[in-house]
Amino acid sequence: MATTEEIFRETMTLSPEIRTELAERLIGTLAEDVSPEVTSAQLSEVRRRIAEVESGKVELVPGDQALAGVRKLLVQHLPSN
Repeated sequence: MATTEEIFRETMTLSPEIRTELAERLIGTLAEDVSPEVTSAQLSEVRRRIAEVESGKVELVPGDQALAGVRKLLVQHLPSN
């Protein structure tokens, strides 16, 4: 049986479109294992956050700005090579 590293290296030779489809399918299989309680809690959280945005209580941050912030935090907190 192939190791995860071998599978990853082989997968990286595929086109971006096929890798995207494969990732979506793999993620979909993980969702099957989520308990109904977790799913319900996640939906409640999504509804709460939508309500906060719609009411103006919170303001959305553009995706590129959010990612830049996450990258900055990672650089600050991950050990350097």
